Amino acid sequence: MSNLDRQATPTVCGGRGFVVAEPVRELLSPRRVPLGESTEVRRLLPNLGRRMVGAWAFVDHYGPDDIADEPGMQVPPHPHMGLQTVSWLHEGEVLHRDSTGALATIRPRELGLMTSGRAISHSEESPRPHARFLHGAQLWVALPAEHRHIEPHFQHHTDLPRVTAPGLTATVVLGSLDGATSPGPTYTPLVGADLALAHGTEARLPLDPDFEYAVLAMSGEAHVDGVPVLPGSMLYLGCGRTELPLRAESDAGLMLLGGEPFEEEIIMFWNWIGRTQEDIAQAREDWMHGTRFGEVKGYDGTPLPAPELPATPLKARGRVR
Repeated sequence: MSNLDRQATPTVCGGRGFVVAEPVRELLSPRRVPLGESTEVRRLLPNLGRRMVGAWAFVDHYGPDDIADEPGMQVPPHPHMGLQTVSWLHEGEVLHRDSTGALATIRPRELGLMTSGRAISHSEESPRPHARFLHGAQLWVALPAEHRHIEPHFQHHTDLPRVTAPGLTATVVLGSLDGATSPGPTYTPLVGADLALAHGTEARLPLDPDFEYAVLAMSGEAHVDGVPVLPGSMLYLGCGRTELPLRAESDAGLMLLGGEPFEEEIIMFWNWIGRTQEDIAQAREDWMHGTRFGEVKGYDGTPLPAPELPATPLKARGRVR
């Protein structure tokens, strides 16, 4: 998914300087951002209070939206570099096309994982016809320096491992949780898991104390380590935890995101992650005038133009709050 903000601003992320090295309970509120013709997303990362969670650098939550008489998601071809995109649905479908030739319809609790590496472009749209409701999350994972120039590729996994306990089903989206490992490739130690809790469930989820974590609320009402977390908000949890208490006040859906704090300093501008001003400027030049990002074939529409670079120089500064 693209960042469609025409007033894009650089985000400086990474580095361990502001990692919370102990358990905390920091509730993050979203910023509402229009996406395409009929979709509005709630942006949780980057956030004024928190820029990254492990290598997770971007989190949008959208829906549930009634799109029965609407075009639904319509995101024209746009570029990415230096990151992985994770498409995750609870309701609806998204048709993915990209410049490697990949074409896939992603459905609820299937993993659409695009590794941009050095350069890729893609489009995302609700199929025609499409389901009435659209509800999901779009997430980015920053690639470390040694992997950020790899060849781009896309994977679609329809059967993911699950961890179960009374009243709890955890689908492992990326990384590993309680001995279950996703088939999606990762390039830093991290985890992403979808948690479905039945009303009244109380459970304790095992965690890695070396990871920092956050929980995104997708639906229902749950208490995470005693904190009520409502849909469209995210609770940052810090590091140093070996388990996470959960209690469902209704049927609830959550996403657990975690990983080792990302050491590198990065610049995130529009749909690119780089390390220097030159990285970003070259990406913009190549998207607007070159062939580096390839062509998305089959999309009925024109690619998105890139926003202008800011007048002030871009600089990677590390993790800031």
